[in-house]
Amino acid sequence: MVPTQIQLTESQVRILERIAAEKELSVVELIHQSIDDLIQHTEGSDSAGPLDAEREERRRRALSIIGAFSSEEDDLAENHDQYLAIAYADPAGDA
Repeated sequence: MVPTQIQLTESQVRILERIAAEKELSVVELIHQSIDDLIQHTEGSDSAGPLDAEREERRRRALSIIGAFSSEEDDLAENHDQYLAIAYADPAGDA
């Protein structure tokens, strides 16, 4: 386990303590269960959550630039090490 420190309001602590007592759990166990439930609900959900939507937007943007840039060199993929060495040898990029 990774030790984590969080800050709760007094109201949150009181409510968590009440719920934990009703369920005969410690507050820590209640928090662990709550986090596990959240993760399972988020991961098992059919609808895309906010993180999935953000990931999909990043993927869409990354895919949209494929082929958008080109080089005058038609053998760049095969000789990229040579071109990189030239670029580093000429910091002004005038190669």
